[in-house]
Amino acid sequence: MPSPHDAYVFPGRWLAGASLLLGPALLLAGVLLRVRFHFFFPDQLAAYDEHPTLMTVSYSAFAAGTVVMCPAVIALATRIGAFRPTWAAFGGTLALVGLFARTFHAGIDHLAFQLVDVQGRSVATTAVADSYQGFHIFQYASFAIMLGWIVLAAGAWRTGVLGRPSCLCLSLTSALPLGVLKGTTPLSIVAIVALCVALAPFGLKILLDGPRPTRRSVAHLAVSIALVVILGAVSSLG
Repeated sequence: MPSPHDAYVFPGRWLAGASLLLGPALLLAGVLLRVRFHFFFPDQLAAYDEHPTLMTVSYSAFAAGTVVMCPAVIALATRIGAFRPTWAAFGGTLALVGLFARTFHAGIDHLAFQLVDVQGRSVATTAVADSYQGFHIFQYASFAIMLGWIVLAAGAWRTGVLGRPSCLCLSLTSALPLGVLKGTTPLSIVAIVALCVALAPFGLKILLDGPRPTRRSVAHLAVSIALVVILGAVSSLG
């Protein structure tokens, strides 16, 4: 019988490593794909009107990266929590709330782009401008989008989970602009590149720190991925 110390801890080695590598990469792809367009929302809507496929891929990659980052944050907080539970609890919670807020923003972005398709750019721009200051619960989470990365970085530094350069890079993620229909600035690129530098080596270390998967586990993983793809395809039809 396995001991409690051998019990599975979410997200586990493989999901954590994949999330730490893939999440920042998707975010970087998202910001780079729209780098040539101006930052503010009227320009983003105009860019979608003229380049719908490119902007859809850009915003989709960023939204997917935001979701994929959740297991990465949990994995990092778990490592920090082995030494400093308070830092892990506050940093992990703030960072996750920040990711949830960005996912909410992504939903608004999607709706705004659909308005361009069905009502035209002018109507969509007016609708976004008139509702930009509308109330939503996640407007109170804006501080978490920025502060979460700083607290996580401080916890990782105090525990030695990440080296000082990686901790500094992780804290720079707080500089990533937030809100609805935000384009790319030089600060955006710096923030996401810093996130990649901070987390990619950590993700590789987690993936390589352990035994190779057995054929049975690989087969189970392949079946699971296939089922997820099939269910995703079926649900998209609805």
